[in-house]
Amino acid sequence: MAGNKGTGVIMHIKPVEVSMQLQDGEKFIKWDEDSGVATPVTLKVDKYGFYLHWVDQNNEMDMLDIAVIRDTRTGKYAKIPKDPKLKSLVTMGSQDSLEDKTVTICYGSDFVNMNFINFCTTRAEIAQHWAEQLFQMAYNLIQLNTSTTMFLLKAHTKLALTADKNEKIPVKNIIKMFAQNKDDRRRVEKALDISGFPSGKNDVIPLLKFQFEDFFNFYKSLTQRSDVEKVFEGIIGSNKRKLMSVSQFVDFLNKTQRDPRLNEILYPYANEARAKDIINQYEPNKCNANKGQLSLDGFLRYLMSEDNPIVAINKFELSDDMDQPLAHYFINSSHNTYLTGHQLTGKSSVEIYRQCLLAGCRCVELDFWNGKFDEPVIVHGYTFVPEICARDVIEAIAETAFKTSDCPVILSFENHCNPRQQAKIAQYCRDLFGEMLLDAPLESHKLEPGQELPPPSLLKRKIIIKNKKKHHHHHKKHQKKQQQGLDTVEGTPESETNGTMNPSAAGENGPPPDVIPQNEMDDAAPENEQQIGNGDISHPPMMQQRQGSKDSAQDDEDEEDESSTEDDESNVEDMKLRMGDKAPDKSAAKETEAGAEISALVNYVQPVHFSSFESAEKKNRMYEMSSFDEKQATTLLKERPLEFVNYNKHQLSRVYPAGTRFDSSNFMPQVFWNAGCQLVALNYQTLDLAMQLNLGIFEYNQRCGYLLKPEFMRRKDRRLDPFAESTVDGIIAGTVHIHVISAQFLTDKRVGTYVEVDMYGLPADTVRKKFRTKIVPNNGINPIYDEEPFVFKKVVLPELASIRIAAYEESGRLIGHRVLPVVGLCPGYRHVALRTECGQPLPLASLFLHVIVKDYVPDGLSELAEALANPIKYQSEVEKRENQLLVLTDCLEAPEEIEDKVKIGDASSTAKPVEEVVKAKRLQSIGELPSLLSTSSSLHGRPSIVGLGSSDTVDVEDDTPCSAVQSVDTSVNKSPVNASNISDEIVAESFEKLMENKLVREKKMELEKKLESLRKKHEKEKMRMMSQKTSVDGEKHRSKFYSNRLVKRLSSKAIFSSEVGLSTLATAETSECPENAEGDEGTRGLPRSHSERFLAVCKAHVQQERELQEKYYENLFTIVEKIMRASQSNQLKMLQVLLDRETADVKRKLQATRQGEVKQLAKVHKDKAELERIKREVAKSTVEKAVNECTRLTKIYDKKRAELERQHEEVRQRLEEERAKVKANLLAEYSSRYSKYESGELPLSPSGGASLPESCSENMY
Repeated sequence: MAGNKGTGVIMHIKPVEVSMQLQDGEKFIKWDEDSGVATPVTLKVDKYGFYLHWVDQNNEMDMLDIAVIRDTRTGKYAKIPKDPKLKSLVTMGSQDSLEDKTVTICYGSDFVNMNFINFCTTRAEIAQHWAEQLFQMAYNLIQLNTSTTMFLLKAHTKLALTADKNEKIPVKNIIKMFAQNKDDRRRVEKALDISGFPSGKNDVIPLLKFQFEDFFNFYKSLTQRSDVEKVFEGIIGSNKRKLMSVSQFVDFLNKTQRDPRLNEILYPYANEARAKDIINQYEPNKCNANKGQLSLDGFLRYLMSEDNPIVAINKFELSDDMDQPLAHYFINSSHNTYLTGHQLTGKSSVEIYRQCLLAGCRCVELDFWNGKFDEPVIVHGYTFVPEICARDVIEAIAETAFKTSDCPVILSFENHCNPRQQAKIAQYCRDLFGEMLLDAPLESHKLEPGQELPPPSLLKRKIIIKNKKKHHHHHKKHQKKQQQGLDTVEGTPESETNGTMNPSAAGENGPPPDVIPQNEMDDAAPENEQQIGNGDISHPPMMQQRQGSKDSAQDDEDEEDESSTEDDESNVEDMKLRMGDKAPDKSAAKETEAGAEISALVNYVQPVHFSSFESAEKKNRMYEMSSFDEKQATTLLKERPLEFVNYNKHQLSRVYPAGTRFDSSNFMPQVFWNAGCQLVALNYQTLDLAMQLNLGIFEYNQRCGYLLKPEFMRRKDRRLDPFAESTVDGIIAGTVHIHVISAQFLTDKRVGTYVEVDMYGLPADTVRKKFRTKIVPNNGINPIYDEEPFVFKKVVLPELASIRIAAYEESGRLIGHRVLPVVGLCPGYRHVALRTECGQPLPLASLFLHVIVKDYVPDGLSELAEALANPIKYQSEVEKRENQLLVLTDCLEAPEEIEDKVKIGDASSTAKPVEEVVKAKRLQSIGELPSLLSTSSSLHGRPSIVGLGSSDTVDVEDDTPCSAVQSVDTSVNKSPVNASNISDEIVAESFEKLMENKLVREKKMELEKKLESLRKKHEKEKMRMMSQKTSVDGEKHRSKFYSNRLVKRLSSKAIFSSEVGLSTLATAETSECPENAEGDEGTRGLPRSHSERFLAVCKAHVQQERELQEKYYENLFTIVEKIMRASQSNQLKMLQVLLDRETADVKRKLQATRQGEVKQLAKVHKDKAELERIKREVAKSTVEKAVNECTRLTKIYDKKRAELERQHEEVRQRLEEERAKVKANLLAEYSSRYSKYESGELPLSPSGGASLPESCSENMY
């Protein structure tokens, strides 16, 4: 433990053991630098380890409460006199150095104002032993969190130490301990009289007659614990002997004092044996104890004992799993650690680094700047804050980093030094930290994408450097940026983008608006305003503010993101430059590029600019982290809460106070703990409410500075909304009742007091300034509050929630407080010892509470919870109620009907047709309808998606006649028939059904008429040709000319096409007429004989019929295709319409249910705030139910749509097959007719070939 040894001593959780060497005492010389006085004293510690006390040569005694000791130092870190004369006075004993023989004790009530007492002894080993022992006692967690009885023992020990040389205690010392004013002094004197002690000012009480038992009796007389007596009488009832039996005490232990959330196997119920043990331990009357009876005195002693703590003792032990990645912990963190006051005008201190680390802080900040003589300094840039030596700070960290916790320490460097001084900082780290410095990643956790950060257990006693990491490409990128001439303002880092939030780039500090130069007033303007141009502005005032760059090009380069971060304060050579008229150079305005030496020390905490959650997820580099000021982090939390929580599952994030907090005030850390932010950095020099909460939270888990985040904030498969108002999936909500009954020894002043009880957690769980007791006037000794309990009805996430109980004077001045985790809270009647603002025990001050903790049960489910807790009792109660109801109902309803009502969940369902009820049950049984919507298919006559009729389709497209498909009758919403028939599924219209459409039938009839007309025309033409056969030879030329003209006319209509059948026909005709082929070109292809001409005409007729049929069949299939597409489209639309209708029904019903619940709640809950919270909860629950129902309906819809589309595709394929089939049949049929005409199988008479071919007739649909 000794400073020069470098050995660490972690928090002790074992009972204090004071060595005989300390109890017997040792000769020391106590010296003081200011007075120059050296006094020989005998130094001792009482046997309980409460006080360090010393007696000088004049037998004058002085003491120091060991609980306020912050540090003990010996060796090189101990103070030695500067005055040579004083130094010679304190030097004595062996040849050991004066430092090794000196014990310096550091104590104080906060982190800034430290006091030092120095003792010199004869040998180094004596100093070493005393320093170690005192330090262990000062940080013993059992001693700090002891029982009310132990604090009474401490008060008695203090009085005993003030006894004079005759071993007598002056009465005035007793009165002084408890009272300052006249009235309270009289109360103390009266209590002394009642207890049988003298009460005069000058009286004394022999120490032998004022042992602890006597002092306890005096305590009872002074406090008059009527509050405990009331509880005691409530347990024993009307027992005249005023004694509690074993069975009554067992019931009290199990029903009142036991946590119902505990596992019965791991934490068994108390039995009579356990009750008797407690009675034997605390019952002062042994006769009662032997009979197994507990008196009021024994009951009070038990309630004040260590067996009845307010927080489970294991919460103070190292109870968290320390083998999780670093990102899975909340880490106690400090902001601008070097400051001891105001951000601009305060002072810097090396000592505060020690105090923060000793208090359990595991992340401290160091702002390095160039110092004189090439010696780096730590200072707040461009402020009046004096600088401190960087080496001294690094040395102080090396000495105290692991004295109270061996968990890793993160040093957050903000480096503005030149490369030479950066190299010096790196060398200091290596020299002073030695093996503690983690200068290379572990073999098991390499710096690779996807690799989780190492756990604290593997990083014990390691110091991790957080500094800009130099990458290979960085210098090149930097030169490129210089060439591009970025438009950066003086004193402005390059990292913040214009109009884009770049949290990690923003500075953490900055002066007030009145010291901002004119050319940098953009920071005071709205975020999205453009920066005012610079160059024409006069010189800035004495201090220069560092600003964020408005250049948006920074975020566009991913590699630059990797290589720089947190460009904060402008560089400065010395105070003259900071205070002078000349503005600093641009190159000095940002955090300088990391040097190779210091960059080599950076591994698991590499700061980078934050661009987006998506970018971070894509890179998947767990070792990269980003910093945000509170405003930027709040914006992220409000806009992307789920992503923020998920980001913090794998990567570290640091949140620090806004630069406008010049007074060093703090934001509420709970806000960012809710998002899983690990490093929530606070100003330790300000003990405001936020800092009190931080100290209270990190008091647990052995004060190691690391708290494991709840499981749902660590696992990838769990989802947490920081703004959740309803129960989070898998997490059991809790209910907490706090009944403030009384208080003891709050203050020695005669003032009124009151108590406030607040809860901090998720926004839904946070309750502030709501629960406050009445003011009890003029009583700081034993005020009785005893009003209605404060009820936190629903704590959504107990693991994140904590309760702060604070006592105040009526003026509002804080007396003391305590922060208690909801998860570790012990129910029952408990005493709570209060703490100071700094977390130190407040002597004697305590509150007496009745605490109830249990799992949250909604109002409507209280009977169910009762049934689960005691099913036999509940069943008997239900049967009893049912029998009572029979008198009123007289069995009017059959049991089956009652059962149907229960199943359907709607009181009006009995009025519906039986078929609908049965149908709803069937649908519900197969999972297609939720129980809430079991009759939705019949309500309001609206159809359900789960059953749709194929005939119910909507109108076709605008360009399609309405007769193409059947439209939906508007009466479907009213008609119960339509609603009941809707159970048939939508099925795609078959090809056959499409062919029966009216438009298709009309088109077929039109084709038949055209064919009939063409047939008649052909008959007439053939008859004319036949009549020409009997005409005279003089008419032969005319007939020939007519035929020639006919053939020409047919040729002009492209009778002879390129198709196979017609090509064959043309070839055949040419081969049959060789003479014509040799003749004139004008008559080529014309037959010479009458029969040949008649054959050509018949073939032309066949070709015309074929063209007609092909044309009409093509039109026919086009119409069918159009009808099919319209039908299919409307079926899909109908499916969507029904989905929308049913979704609207779901929302409407849920809304109606919500309104009903709200009305009922308004009747039950009179507390407006509680009612509003429950309303929000009901609203969110309604939304979740609606989302779930809509999701379920959408899944059904998607499934049916997929099936319908499959059927539609089958119909489309069938249509194409039929189209190809008809075309092939026509070609084959007419080719056959051609060949039959040529072979003579078909007669060339006028009736031959006039009718439609049979095969074609068969193919007509």
